[in-house]
Amino acid sequence: MADQPVFTLNIDQNKYLSVDGREVHAILTVASTGGGMTTRATDAEAAEVIIVDTSGSMSGSKIREARQAAATAVQTLRDGVHFAVIAGTESAKVVYPGGAPKLVKASPATRAEAERAISRLLAHGGTAMGEWLKLAGHLLTAHPSAIRHALLMTDGQNNERSDVFESVLTGWSGKFVVDCLGVGDDWVPGELRKVAEAMLGTFDFVRNQGDLPEFFRRLTQTSMSKTVAELSLRVWVPQTAQLKFVKQVSPTLLDLTGKRTDVNPLTGDYPTGSWGAEEREYHLCVEVQKGQIGQEIRAGWVKLVRPDTQDVLASGNVLAQWTDDLAASTRINGKVAHYTGQAELHELIQDGLSARAMGDVDTATARLAKARQIATESGREDTARLLEKVVEVDPATGTARLRRNVEKADEIELDTGSVRTSRLRKDGS
Repeated sequence: MADQPVFTLNIDQNKYLSVDGREVHAILTVASTGGGMTTRATDAEAAEVIIVDTSGSMSGSKIREARQAAATAVQTLRDGVHFAVIAGTESAKVVYPGGAPKLVKASPATRAEAERAISRLLAHGGTAMGEWLKLAGHLLTAHPSAIRHALLMTDGQNNERSDVFESVLTGWSGKFVVDCLGVGDDWVPGELRKVAEAMLGTFDFVRNQGDLPEFFRRLTQTSMSKTVAELSLRVWVPQTAQLKFVKQVSPTLLDLTGKRTDVNPLTGDYPTGSWGAEEREYHLCVEVQKGQIGQEIRAGWVKLVRPDTQDVLASGNVLAQWTDDLAASTRINGKVAHYTGQAELHELIQDGLSARAMGDVDTATARLAKARQIATESGREDTARLLEKVVEVDPATGTARLRRNVEKADEIELDTGSVRTSRLRKDGS
């Protein structure tokens, strides 16, 4: 059909391996374009749950901004989208619609009713994010063919036992997408990172609570632009090979390796969530057995599939060829190098912040100084500026040291921002 989205899959790699080479790296660029995507977004079945933290710490101006933000999200929903609003404390409650827990279709009348219900939200109680997600999941389960999405906002720390929280994330992983927002400086980025990773979503820091409505509007608008509910990367590798990892590397870092669903012993599906008109990039690494000089093999066969219909929307090959040409085997593919560096930057920031929190000054200094160097060299000016607020380097001696008085908000912004990656520039730098 002419109005269907068109998907492409391009593979960047250096296929040449040295005589002893075994590791094959490739960057998969998946793009969805054309085919009247904007028009089709208005026809796609969608289900949306807006989750607002209404715990006691949300009192005062925070709950006022949260009410405005939730109302903004409701206003952004297009007609016909099924939706509900949840208030989250130590339990979860559907505040709209009333009556039996369910989703209702968005219309001028239901949006107005939802806004009135939102205007009555009050701050009280504790924080149990697992309960919020469970209720959202049950509501969304009633719409299996829809593009299912939840928006979760919190300002505090989860009060649930970690094993309870983890079991919820495991149980609902892949069932719907969740985008998370942390407000203020009393929440734990690691908790929302777990939600985003399990639910194939994003998490972000709202530094100024007055910006909360704009964040809600933007995330809801992005959700409304999705046109395909669920796609997977289907990866085959030879019997003698091992798939080391599959990671999304752009626009954000997301490790999909542990989310594999076996198709057969040599093939697995890796979920990518819902799609609109967009481009994402994935890093795939395969370990193969050593081959003979001149021998070429298919180290991987990648397909973009709809799990429900098994339709293949795009495909490509990852190749390996052994050579004794040193120049060919040592040539590093630009995209592979770029995203390997971006992943290293993320790990250095995470390791550095963890070491700093534990009082390990030497490790924290070394990791964060190295991160600052990579951020500067790779054009991540935003990250480099944040790192400068945490670690300073003497330009004369090159000696790095941690800054003593670091604002909690600066630390959170550095932590949350480390999952975002920069694209390789057109000039290859």
